[in-house]
Amino acid sequence: MPRLQVGDWINSGVNWLRDNLSWLFDFISSVVQGMYDAVNTVLGAPEPLLFAGILAVLAWWLRGLVPAVLAFLGFALIDSIELWGEAMNTLALVLVAGVITIVFAVPLGIWASRNRAVSAVIRPVLDFMQTMPAFVYLIPGIFFFGLGVVPGVVATVIFSMPPGVRMTELGIRQVDTELVEAADAFGTHPRRTLLRVQLPLALPTIMAGVNQVIMLALSMVVIAGMVGAEGLGSTVFQAISSVDVAMGFEGGIAVVILAMYLDRMTSALNQRVSPLARRALAREQAKALSGFKVLRWRPATSVAMVGVVALALVAGGMHVFSGDEDDSKVSADVGKGQSVNIGYINWDEGVASTFLWKELLEQRGFKPKVQSYDVGALWTGMAAGNIDLQTDGWLPATHAAYWSKYKDKLENLGSWYGPTSLEVAVPSYVKDVKTLDDLEKKSSTFKGKIIGIEPGAGEMKLMQDKVMPAYGLNKNFTLVKGSTAAMLSQLDRSYAKQEPIAVTLWSPHWAYNKYHLTKLKDTKGAFGKGDHVDTIARKGFSQKNPQVAQWMKNFKLSEKQLTSLESEIQDAGKGKEQQGVRAWLKKNPGMVNKLAPVPGADQKGKDAGAAPKIGYFPWDEDVATTYLWKNVLERRGYKPSIKQYDVGSMFTGMSSGQVDVEFDAWLPVGQKQYWDKYKENLVDIGPWYDKTSLDIAVPSYVKGVKSLADLKGKGSTFKGRIIGIEPGTGQMKMLKNKVLPAYGLDKEYKVSDGSSPAMLAQLERSYAKHEPVAVVLWTPHWAYSKYQITRLADPKKAFGANNEIRSLGHKSFPKKYPEFYGWLKKWHMTNQELASLEQAVQEAGKGNEEKGVQKWMDAHPGIVDKMAPVAS
Repeated sequence: MPRLQVGDWINSGVNWLRDNLSWLFDFISSVVQGMYDAVNTVLGAPEPLLFAGILAVLAWWLRGLVPAVLAFLGFALIDSIELWGEAMNTLALVLVAGVITIVFAVPLGIWASRNRAVSAVIRPVLDFMQTMPAFVYLIPGIFFFGLGVVPGVVATVIFSMPPGVRMTELGIRQVDTELVEAADAFGTHPRRTLLRVQLPLALPTIMAGVNQVIMLALSMVVIAGMVGAEGLGSTVFQAISSVDVAMGFEGGIAVVILAMYLDRMTSALNQRVSPLARRALAREQAKALSGFKVLRWRPATSVAMVGVVALALVAGGMHVFSGDEDDSKVSADVGKGQSVNIGYINWDEGVASTFLWKELLEQRGFKPKVQSYDVGALWTGMAAGNIDLQTDGWLPATHAAYWSKYKDKLENLGSWYGPTSLEVAVPSYVKDVKTLDDLEKKSSTFKGKIIGIEPGAGEMKLMQDKVMPAYGLNKNFTLVKGSTAAMLSQLDRSYAKQEPIAVTLWSPHWAYNKYHLTKLKDTKGAFGKGDHVDTIARKGFSQKNPQVAQWMKNFKLSEKQLTSLESEIQDAGKGKEQQGVRAWLKKNPGMVNKLAPVPGADQKGKDAGAAPKIGYFPWDEDVATTYLWKNVLERRGYKPSIKQYDVGSMFTGMSSGQVDVEFDAWLPVGQKQYWDKYKENLVDIGPWYDKTSLDIAVPSYVKGVKSLADLKGKGSTFKGRIIGIEPGTGQMKMLKNKVLPAYGLDKEYKVSDGSSPAMLAQLERSYAKHEPVAVVLWTPHWAYSKYQITRLADPKKAFGANNEIRSLGHKSFPKKYPEFYGWLKKWHMTNQELASLEQAVQEAGKGNEEKGVQKWMDAHPGIVDKMAPVAS
């Protein structure tokens, strides 16, 4: 009988649907993804134990006190094994898939119960949907919706729908026909008969169907982890692929707890929604008022809702006020928060290189997301544009089939490791087996098995299609399909017992360091000449992400670097891959800049290690620029120390060499007296900001005061006070000795000594109350942006000429710190740069100046190179 090409027909149909109904699949994808994101956000927002309390209250309402306590303990256990986020992802998937399934299943069941022709058509379709292996639904899901949540939800809906339809139809058909006939006899409309008679009586059976829908949805959601659906499915899939007993058991326990909770709660929900069940529950509660029977008492719906709402409000409040933690420090914000989706196969070099780049990209300001996939799903997802890149493409041999199929939709960003080799290996204690030719004659020794890895791996296809036929191994040997971790586990067991075993391996691999193995020679060259490990990206990635693409093109690791990185990750353990990467980076200083270079980032200066002493005044521009230079110098390898001084103390300390440098000298007028006194022991490094002025300012709502001359006769308006700053500043001395006498204000006004923060606080209080106030200010200052204030004109030029802000140092500074001196000589800031820097420091708050500076530097990439250039 000729072969029917059923598979080809289905494949053609799937391709036609994908090409012609892409708009529909995009719409479905947007709706499902939006539903999942909304539910997942709600479930993930509260603190774990508070949300566990909410779920426990629901359990108390539905089943009683003991189930509520057990539910809380179960979810607390999930939190303690650090799988809370994954569990909530899974719960979101189940809820979304369950709701969609019920919305379609119940109406279909009602329709089938009222129309036997519909029932006859639907029944075989449901049989097909329920008996088709669950994994099969993932394949068209990937083609239509790509990878991630949506194909998982859609496949789950299809797989879990049959019991919902069947149980709805069954429940309605089991309703006593005499009751239906009686309703008809009284002239009841069929719709009212359905809603008032059939559905209430069928509700227990329908709810049993809902329970089965939820359970099947949960089982399918775990399977959907293979295609990148988030949650416990991904955890279990990783555990299976790596034969990690601990991870698998923990993931399995979390699934069991979630399944038991959903099963018990949905089965008990019937007692709350069915009228008959509610009456039975009321009778039961009436008896449960004494002794241990009180444990079966359940709160009324209103009481339970009050408890849930109260806990939800507390949980939401805690989430609002909680801060986000980020372990990776952004060293150069190149990415500006741009996301990069990286897929990987659970192979050692793939895991190592993926989490290495996750760390590097986070340090460069990107937001990478990494996800483990099966080989076929990874390449398919990349071709569909759902995954941006992967770092474990073995070409030209191992992944040749995938590259040949998808190369028009992909970009090869180059090789980062090579050459590699694929091989079959045996323990060295197995004698007389040195080549693949020798293996053919030893079938009984190895029990006719060669232990392989993932069935979708290129090496497995190469083994089956070329290597085994070339050496006649396909006659006497079976290639056992499994996973890399399963193969290594079997190798470890056999090696411990000194039993013969043949495994598929590749070089480089840490197994050759751990065990004494013989790499069987490929005398016929069936494995090919060896691969190189390439970085593969979706088409268009280089154009959208040119910086990342360039880094990837230049990415290289030696065998020593790769194996040491793999070792650190192995030592860190599952789930702590990034910690292993950070440990490796600490042992390999300079790798961040080498692999992801940003011009000048973290390059060491010629005088790295020098420790200049920097002084500053508590003035906004001085605080901001001092902490800025502290950050820049530390990146250049310096060890600066900073200390706050009064103006007079600063000049005295700098003239004696106790302070090396400061950045806030207002000259030639503002601090002239100090310069004149100490200039023989100082050096003027040069101006970094010009066009400054010393001012008196008043709020703009104070009418008739536009100049210093207008203050005369208005002493009572301002209570005879001008709010000043630090008494030792040149501006304060000039104001008292020159400015006020010049305008005849010295007898009418008293200048209040204080500090810049005190002056600003008084300005803010008076401004809020709309009270007149006159304050000592200067330009530039952020207060002119925050408040509507008038800078009083100085027609007599009593404040003198405009100042420049200059850097001053001890006379030994140029020789002691020549590189730093050279940077300061060329340093200059614009008004916009200084104002935004001051604002960032102000917003960070007292004690957080370094964070404010870092935020500003992240928004000004290249500022380190601009201020402190280092010749390469």
